[in-house]
Amino acid sequence: MGLAQYQIVSQGDEWGVLHDGNVKNRYATKEAAFEAAVAAASLAIREGHEVQIGVPDRSSGNQTALGAKDTGE
Repeated sequence: MGLAQYQIVSQGDEWGVLHDGNVKNRYATKEAAFEAAVAAASLAIREGHEVQIGVPDRSSGNQTALGAKDTGE
């Protein structure tokens, strides 16, 4: 079996999940992107793959803990 890697990446004011060199979807928060990565990783585990998920700290993207766009309100 192979290695399935999922990396949460900043996409402007949004977030994506980098997997196999592609970011296919955009999410409003880093947390939402993480949840999507976990769902995909769960399927990979069932197929017998090793799984790695990477999430950047708050210094990435819009520099908030969960990655939500700061509306300034």
